[in-house]
Order: sequence, then C-alpha cells, then structure tokens
Amino acid sequence: MNANTAGMKEPATLDHAGIAARVPHAGAMCLLERLSRWDSDEIECGIANHADPAHPLRERDGSADLGLPAPCAVEYAAQAMALHASLAAAGGKAPTPGFLASARDVQLHVQRLDTAAGPLSVLARRLAGDERQAMYRFVLRDAAGRALVEGRATVVLNSPLPMPVST
Repeated sequence: MNANTAGMKEPATLDHAGIAARVPHAGAMCLLERLSRWDSDEIECGIANHADPAHPLRERDGSADLGLPAPCAVEYAAQAMALHASLAAAGGKAPTPGFLASARDVQLHVQRLDTAAGPLSVLARRLAGDERQAMYRFVLRDAAGRALVEGRATVVLNSPLPMPVST
C-alpha cells in the first residue's frame, strides 16, 4: 500500500475498473489496463489494448486500418499522469482538473504501437510542479523493456479552457 500526503492509504495496484473510477477518461478512451506501482514521484501502468482492432485512437483511411501511430503514446502518458494526480491528491480530495499543455522532446523509436510485443508499460516521473502545473518525463516500453516512445509533458492545472464566445 502507498500512503498519500495526508496519510490515507491508497491501493498499490488497480485494475482497469479501478483506474476508470479515478481518471476523467471514460469507456474505450480509458486506455490503461492496470496500475503496476506508484509513489509520490512516479507511476507505472500496464497497457494491453494497443493491438486491439477497435482501439479508439487507431488510424483509419476509409476501410483500411493503418494501426496505432506511435504519437498516441502521449495519450497513454497523459492518462498515467492523471491517475498519478488522483492517487496523490491529499486527504482524499478530488485531483485538480487540468489539461495537457505541451509535449516536448518526444522521441519516436517506432512508427506504430500496435505491432509492438505486449503488454506495454508507461512510466511517468514527476519532475516539477505546483498547484498550477506539473511536468513529467515519460517512457512507453514494450514487453522486453525496449523504449518505444519517450518525452516530457506539461499539464496546466486548475485553469479551465476558455469557452468560445458566440456572436
């Protein structure tokens, strides 16, 4: 078991349903299969759906299935970051809402994720942050531990996107 900053116990691992209850992503867009481990600085999650023909992020051209492009790894990382924030929220409070503001230094070591040997894993390590933003370094790996995609992502917290003004 892990303890959050208020001393409340949080689960050491979670299945897909447990993850879905803690992140804003619903239905097929909740992409993480399991929480493998976490602490105050990092989180590691397992991924089993990367080769699923019904994956919501698969690229299609008409009836041709072009697979799951490697840049989709950023979404896996963003969901791991959201889960990390949920687990680390003090005193059982809901995590601060946020949005992905940037992805930097992203290195694609493969073109597609659906052809990688699974299960995959995503590791996100918090580098810095405060109540307004958080920066993580992430790496998505195949079953053999080979890095498929890695980079850095920044999330802006507690700052809803402005709604367009209708005229």
